[in-house]
Amino acid sequence: MRIGFISSYPPIECGIATYTKYLTDSLKKLHTDIYIISHYGASGKNVFPTFDYNDPDFATKTYSMMVRFTPDIVHIQHEFALYSGQFGINVIPLILNFRLSEIPIITTMHTVYSDMPKEHKIITEAILYSSDKVIVHEKYQQKTLEQLFNIDLTKKVVVIPHGARDINTVANAKKELQLPENKIALLQIGYFRPSKNFETTIEIFNNLASKNKNIILIIAGKIRGIEHKNYRDRLFNLIEQSPFKDRIYLIRGQLSQKAFDTVLSASDIVILPYKINSQSGILAHCLAFGKPVITSKTPSMVQTIEKSKSGFTCNSIEEYLEKTSILISNEQIRRDMAKNAKQYVKNYISWDIIAKLHLELYESLTSIPTHHPHIITLD
Repeated sequence: MRIGFISSYPPIECGIATYTKYLTDSLKKLHTDIYIISHYGASGKNVFPTFDYNDPDFATKTYSMMVRFTPDIVHIQHEFALYSGQFGINVIPLILNFRLSEIPIITTMHTVYSDMPKEHKIITEAILYSSDKVIVHEKYQQKTLEQLFNIDLTKKVVVIPHGARDINTVANAKKELQLPENKIALLQIGYFRPSKNFETTIEIFNNLASKNKNIILIIAGKIRGIEHKNYRDRLFNLIEQSPFKDRIYLIRGQLSQKAFDTVLSASDIVILPYKINSQSGILAHCLAFGKPVITSKTPSMVQTIEKSKSGFTCNSIEEYLEKTSILISNEQIRRDMAKNAKQYVKNYISWDIIAKLHLELYESLTSIPTHHPHIITLD
């Protein structure tokens, strides 16, 4: 089967780009033929940089490039403003072009909020009606869409979880990063933006550091482009003003995969006090590396933590302090949560499992025979 992807893709700095790489790498193991149409800056085998973020000809260019490869099915990775036009609206004529050509089209909606702005709602409704299938990562997202549009979407919207790697932690990660190896490391990692609520993690550490001499804090991340510079600077000031700043380690900049894996491996507890989120790639990485997580009670976090038994969810700073203290003081609980997380990945959301679920969906929309003897695919 030949599958065309439309998405951002590495080395572009984007969670959707990373997601697409992991998914397509696993799909290739299933003897699929993958072509990826992406933004300028993407690179790789069968990756074709074709458009920019604000390209007014996005739909025409992308469609024209994709049909050259005669895909059996096309899969769009959607995020608002990832493509051109107001809020990324030009993804709609692109979808319609494929429908008119009778090429099945699937759209993965990575962001579904219950409190959806009017502009997002208009685009989401068009995607729902125009795509053959829509993928979301959580059951609550499917229910949210049904409530927002007052229709039964059980046949249109398919729930496929966010994948995670089945991988071992990096050995001697603390030593490699020149961190004190005998300390318990708290970590928050990701883009510096207000919704990620890094200031709460710093507050948690400041409250606990005087009673726990054996803890350190790692803050790792960057802003994307020039957005949220004021928020980043405020975080740096909070770190500088901390009475325990000598135990806070700041890692700035875009991290390579190896560096990201090393930082995550060096942590003992990950804190993700998000104010709002639809799903979290960082949480998937935490599960992959078996890291206990303390996070907010947003729907996606609650569902994943409950299913994986890999951490605690909190509503208030008091809860964060209580749950973090429990993990700091009880190594056995940390070990149990780590084991639960790794087992959850292996049994339910490894990328190989997620790729098979995608392939089953693709096959349900096409009449392409799924098995041929002696297929030869040339570059």
